[in-house]
Order: sequence, then C-alpha cells, then structure tokens
Amino acid sequence: MDKSIKIKRTESILKELIPEALSTLSDERIASIPVLEVACSRGKYDAKVYLDPSFVDEEEERYILSHLKKARGYLENYCKQAEGWYRCPKFHFTFDHSLQKQNEMDDLFKKIEQELARHDG
Repeated sequence: MDKSIKIKRTESILKELIPEALSTLSDERIASIPVLEVACSRGKYDAKVYLDPSFVDEEEERYILSHLKKARGYLENYCKQAEGWYRCPKFHFTFDHSLQKQNEMDDLFKKIEQELARHDG
C-alpha cells in the first residue's frame, strides 16, 4: 500500500478521535474546541493538530495550548487505545488563523473594488 495513503488514513482517524478524546476532559474550554485538520509528518511520529480559533481570544489560546500540552500524553494514549495501535504520533497543537487572514484579505479586496467603482462612476 502507498505510504501516503496510510498517512492520510491516520490523519483522518486522528481528526475523528482527537475531538472525542478532548470531550472526555473536564475543562469545558478545551473539551469543546473544534479540530480543523491533522497533519502527520516524519512518517507517523508527529501530528500537527490545527484548532479553530474562531471563538477564543489570545489569552484563551495561550491557556488552551498550555493545558493541551499537559494533557497530550492522555490524549495520545486515548487515541492509541481506541485504535489498538502500538504507538500514537506525538501531538503538536496550534491554532489555525489562515481562515481569519483570508477573510481579512477578502474584506480588503471588497473595499478596494468599492473605491475603484466610486472613482470610475
């Protein structure tokens, strides 16, 4: 089987399992955070977990990331046991701000378009 297919399958499984594992945590701020994407690297030794920053501010982001770092072992073990794996990739959590930046760019282009239309008309 193609190695990239195995990695994509692992990413897909983790994208489903990590929110399930997060929901078992007692802290509601962490338990309800949406996972946008999981990207495995170095074979399947590392997994970058992209979280949705839509409903959290900068201070909450720091809080969530620090607590996820502390809970990482538990989360990895949860996923490992759920799938019957010998080992689980090491999770690295980060907030994905690319959608917010894209929305800001779209707004900027709309303003430019309106300005150009005003000057032409």
